[in-house]
Amino acid sequence: MYDHMVFFKFNDSLTQEKEQELLGKLKAFKGVIPGIVELTAGINVTEEKERGQGYTLGLRVTFEDEEALKNYGPHPVHQDFVASLEGVIEDVIVVDYPIE
Repeated sequence: MYDHMVFFKFNDSLTQEKEQELLGKLKAFKGVIPGIVELTAGINVTEEKERGQGYTLGLRVTFEDEEALKNYGPHPVHQDFVASLEGVIEDVIVVDYPIE
Protein backbone atom coordinates (compact mmCIF):
# COMPACT_ATOMS: atom_id res chain seq x y z
CA MET A 1 0.00 0.00 0.00
CA TYR A 2 0.99 3.63 -0.52
CA ASP A 3 0.06 6.81 1.31
CA HIS A 4 -0.39 10.04 -0.62
CA MET A 5 -0.51 13.22 1.48
CA VAL A 6 -1.22 16.67 0.10
CA PHE A 7 -1.29 20.02 1.90
CA PHE A 8 -2.81 23.07 0.22
CA LYS A 9 -2.03 26.75 0.74
CA PHE A 10 -4.52 29.13 -0.83
CA ASN A 11 -4.31 32.78 -1.82
CA ASP A 12 -6.48 35.54 -0.41
CA SER A 13 -9.19 35.08 -3.04
CA LEU A 14 -10.33 31.76 -1.52
CA THR A 15 -13.73 32.02 0.16
CA GLN A 16 -15.02 29.69 2.86
CA GLU A 17 -17.61 28.44 0.38
CA LYS A 18 -14.93 27.58 -2.18
CA GLU A 19 -12.84 25.84 0.48
CA GLN A 20 -15.84 23.71 1.48
CA GLU A 21 -16.49 22.92 -2.18
CA LEU A 22 -12.88 21.76 -2.61
CA LEU A 23 -13.10 19.66 0.55
CA GLY A 24 -16.26 17.99 -0.75
CA LYS A 25 -14.58 17.19 -4.05
CA LEU A 26 -11.65 15.59 -2.24
CA LYS A 27 -13.91 13.46 -0.07
CA ALA A 28 -15.81 12.31 -3.17
CA PHE A 29 -12.68 10.62 -4.58
CA LYS A 30 -13.29 7.48 -2.52
CA GLY A 31 -15.59 5.08 -4.30
CA VAL A 32 -15.02 6.84 -7.62
CA ILE A 33 -11.26 6.60 -8.20
CA PRO A 34 -10.14 2.95 -8.29
CA GLY A 35 -7.58 1.66 -5.82
CA ILE A 36 -8.39 3.96 -2.90
CA VAL A 37 -8.44 1.99 0.35
CA GLU A 38 -8.90 4.91 2.73
CA LEU A 39 -9.25 8.67 2.40
CA THR A 40 -9.36 11.49 4.91
CA ALA A 41 -9.46 15.21 4.18
CA GLY A 42 -10.07 18.25 6.32
CA ILE A 43 -9.48 21.86 7.24
CA ASN A 44 -6.38 22.48 9.34
CA VAL A 45 -7.50 23.35 12.89
CA THR A 46 -4.09 23.44 14.56
CA GLU A 47 -3.53 26.12 17.16
CA GLU A 48 0.12 26.24 16.06
CA LYS A 49 -0.60 28.69 13.23
CA GLU A 50 3.07 29.61 12.72
CA ARG A 51 3.92 25.92 12.20
CA GLY A 52 1.15 25.49 9.63
CA GLN A 53 2.84 28.02 7.35
CA GLY A 54 -0.51 28.97 5.82
CA TYR A 55 -1.47 25.44 4.69
CA THR A 56 -5.16 25.14 5.51
CA LEU A 57 -6.44 21.99 3.78
CA GLY A 58 -5.02 18.49 4.04
CA LEU A 59 -5.60 15.20 2.24
CA ARG A 60 -4.39 11.68 2.98
CA VAL A 61 -5.19 8.85 0.60
CA THR A 62 -4.13 5.24 1.06
CA PHE A 63 -3.86 3.34 -2.20
CA GLU A 64 -3.86 -0.43 -2.54
CA ASP A 65 -0.62 -0.41 -4.54
CA GLU A 66 1.83 1.72 -6.51
CA GLU A 67 -0.12 1.26 -9.74
CA ALA A 68 -3.28 2.71 -8.15
CA LEU A 69 -1.25 5.71 -6.97
CA LYS A 70 0.15 6.25 -10.48
CA ASN A 71 -3.31 5.98 -12.06
CA TYR A 72 -4.78 8.50 -9.62
CA GLY A 73 -3.03 11.57 -11.08
CA PRO A 74 -4.49 11.38 -14.58
CA HIS A 75 -7.93 10.15 -13.45
CA PRO A 76 -10.64 12.55 -14.76
CA VAL A 77 -12.14 13.16 -11.29
CA HIS A 78 -8.71 14.12 -9.93
CA GLN A 79 -8.04 16.32 -12.96
CA ASP A 80 -11.40 18.06 -12.42
CA PHE A 81 -10.32 18.82 -8.85
CA VAL A 82 -6.95 20.15 -10.04
CA ALA A 83 -8.74 22.44 -12.52
CA SER A 84 -10.94 23.78 -9.72
CA LEU A 85 -7.81 25.04 -7.91
CA GLU A 86 -7.12 27.58 -10.65
CA GLY A 87 -7.08 31.11 -9.32
CA VAL A 88 -7.08 30.14 -5.62
CA ILE A 89 -3.99 27.99 -5.06
CA GLU A 90 -0.72 29.46 -3.83
CA ASP A 91 1.28 26.32 -3.04
CA VAL A 92 0.97 22.55 -2.60
CA ILE A 93 3.09 20.02 -0.73
CA VAL A 94 2.87 16.38 -1.85
CA VAL A 95 4.37 13.38 -0.05
CA ASP A 96 4.02 9.79 -1.30
CA TYR A 97 5.50 6.78 0.47
CA PRO A 98 5.05 3.01 0.65
CA ILE A 99 3.47 1.61 3.79
CA GLU A 100 5.43 -1.31 5.14
